[in-house]
Amino acid sequence: MIRPYGDTTGDGMVQLSFTLPVPADKRAEGAALQLAAKMGMDPAMVVHARQLGEGFTFFVVYGRVNHLVDLSKVVVAERDFPLRSPKEINTLIKQKLRRKLTVVGACIGDDAHTVGIDAILNLKGIAGEKGLESYREFAVTNLGAQVTVPELVNRARAEKADAVLVSQVVTQRDAHLRNTMEMSAAFREAFPAGKRPLLVVGGPRFDELATGELGVDRIFGRGTTPREVASYLVERLVPC
Repeated sequence: MIRPYGDTTGDGMVQLSFTLPVPADKRAEGAALQLAAKMGMDPAMVVHARQLGEGFTFFVVYGRVNHLVDLSKVVVAERDFPLRSPKEINTLIKQKLRRKLTVVGACIGDDAHTVGIDAILNLKGIAGEKGLESYREFAVTNLGAQVTVPELVNRARAEKADAVLVSQVVTQRDAHLRNTMEMSAAFREAFPAGKRPLLVVGGPRFDELATGELGVDRIFGRGTTPREVASYLVERLVPC
């Protein structure tokens, strides 16, 4: 059992930030404290308040909570495949698949933020790891931003894709969830059972346990590296 740490071990102190649709004044601070109290922070104090345009105030509140977390009941999506080196990945594809592993990637819907898909696919990669374009046994097509679902399905079919990778950064009003479910439904309709590409989505606001709900094969969260994605694809698509 664990409790949040603030100033001293186990003191239960937490910091919370939020925005209220009210002008920045004493009444706004009182509303922020009332909200914090209803969330179980006692005592709570406003340590920062700043007006955000007309009629909105941003708050940082600091206070104590009495909640405990039972680590034995924490459920997360563990990595259930070996993390392989680029050399191992290329060798497995060449020897076992005996052709290039074909991947099509995109940002779908109105999402114009390609940083995620580029980090995984582009040669330059991220944090010292090169992207899938650097793997000689991968054939990579990066469609970029604001790709419609029909365009993605058609390109995946044209490229005979083994896997489709989709990055979603824009999450307002759960756009990333709607887009993902629309995509998975379109692929189920367009491909016979057992013949559709592997569907992989990633982004900072996904629940990695929601694969069944969203109709995809794998969800990767923030901090995912190209080698993790490549290792997963090999585990699922290459007979070992």
